[in-house]
Amino acid sequence: MDYFDILVSILGSTVRLSIPLIFTALAGLFSERAGVFDIGLEGKMLAAAFASATAAYLTGSPWAGLASGIGVSMAFSLVHGFASITNRGNQIVSGVAINFAAAGLTAVLGQAWFRQGGRTPGLPADARFGPIHLPGAELLHDVPVIGPIYMHVISGNNLLTYLAFLAVPLSWWVLYRTRFGLRLRAVGENPGAVDTAGISVTWLRYRAVLVAGFLCGFSGTYLAIAQSAAFINNMSAGKGYIALAALIFAKWRPVPVMLACLLFGFLDAFANFMQGKSVPGIGEVPVQIFQALPYILTCVLLAGLIGSANPPKAGGVPYVKER
Repeated sequence: MDYFDILVSILGSTVRLSIPLIFTALAGLFSERAGVFDIGLEGKMLAAAFASATAAYLTGSPWAGLASGIGVSMAFSLVHGFASITNRGNQIVSGVAINFAAAGLTAVLGQAWFRQGGRTPGLPADARFGPIHLPGAELLHDVPVIGPIYMHVISGNNLLTYLAFLAVPLSWWVLYRTRFGLRLRAVGENPGAVDTAGISVTWLRYRAVLVAGFLCGFSGTYLAIAQSAAFINNMSAGKGYIALAALIFAKWRPVPVMLACLLFGFLDAFANFMQGKSVPGIGEVPVQIFQALPYILTCVLLAGLIGSANPPKAGGVPYVKER
């Protein structure tokens, strides 16, 4: 395998590994733009993965799995909203509680229902989102440079992959070109002014966390029945936290969020490629170095060494209406 083939392989892996990050980071974008910090992205993704795999196994339909994943994730979002919006609880504590609850429930229910150590049974091909081969992929295969990239990176991905990239411009349009997006951003900066204008801060924030749950449903479904063929215990493996890091690194903007997720996905793909390989003059490099880079880059950004990342002014602060 020559260097170009290796590069194409890494780029293909980059796209596949970035998809759950993109969905989850966009979910956090909507929630945090409305002033609700959502540490529970990891738990919602994990719960959605379990629900989608279970429903797809029972029904044989990936669409039933997607609907179940979205439904369960939005239910967890409502719990987070009830704790942090209605009852004005600590948003960080609520999110962490959701992560622990999802990790425990998926393991216990998986063992109780399927008796396979917390995982679900394997899914047949027709119960998963399979690859979509775009027109002309075979014809362009032998074209230098363009052909392999088109066939192995752009074509051959499943439906949720293309939906993830479509969600980026759609999120930008919603946030910056609609009345809902304007109000959403305003409630994250100055909820008092929004309330004075006669707009319900509570209802806006609930809609934001529901959108977050909706998008987390896609990311969990992708993990369980698109990228994989079953739910595996704790299969989210910290991707919710990496998505949060990408969100901060991108300074809460949709297109930079996608680019940050692609960067972190590339680092993950490169770490997988480097396993067991030696670098001349250095030796074998621990893959944990590459896995830690997303967090290191985020810390550098937060330290102000490459610009500044300022969250919405009302983020993490429960709104108390003035009498």
